[in-house]
Amino acid sequence: MPQIFPEWTNKAPLYLVGGLVAAALVVPLGIWYYFSPEYTDVGYQPVQPVPFSHQLHAGELELDCRYCHAQVEVSAVASVPPTQVCMNCHQLVVRDSPQLAVIRDSMASGLPVEWVRVHNIPDYAAFDHSVHVAAGVGCSSCHGDIRGMEVVTQMEPLSMAWCLKCHRDPGPHLRERDQITNTTWKPGRNQAAFAAQVIEERQIRPPEDCSSCHR
Repeated sequence: MPQIFPEWTNKAPLYLVGGLVAAALVVPLGIWYYFSPEYTDVGYQPVQPVPFSHQLHAGELELDCRYCHAQVEVSAVASVPPTQVCMNCHQLVVRDSPQLAVIRDSMASGLPVEWVRVHNIPDYAAFDHSVHVAAGVGCSSCHGDIRGMEVVTQMEPLSMAWCLKCHRDPGPHLRERDQITNTTWKPGRNQAAFAAQVIEERQIRPPEDCSSCHR
């Protein structure tokens, strides 16, 4: 009597089991990477209502970060500058530029410009800019070289694992306070010794318990 199924079907159960085992390994790994902040968030570059260039303002013109982000040293938030801060310069500088129409409309109406937030953390996590600045962690440790960006782009994942890595070893990110806003800063040769001294002097003890960030 001729066989109904071809000979290769004898190995079908083996292929099926092998495929299921492979899927059980590949699918979680794929989710772990492609659903992680390193993949979904790094590189985020939203379109803003006004094409504001940090490369021009903070880079070429050398405006201090704190001129616009005035609360960063004393508040949990860095703060987005109100329209009046923009108009301090643009009442005279390229005041009629079409690119500044949104700014002029905001000034006339009293309504704030609806900037799109780039660096987001979940509502269930707390982050305090002033604490990190006081410790000696500079802007570029989290935001990258903002002064070189034409359009602000998220450079770090801002994930819990990323934060904990710094809390467990803050030394590479600590710097002199006059270098806080230097977005091209790099650790020097004696960074380890400097960091050890700063950690002792400033009593830096980054917490690692859940309640420190999840309140």
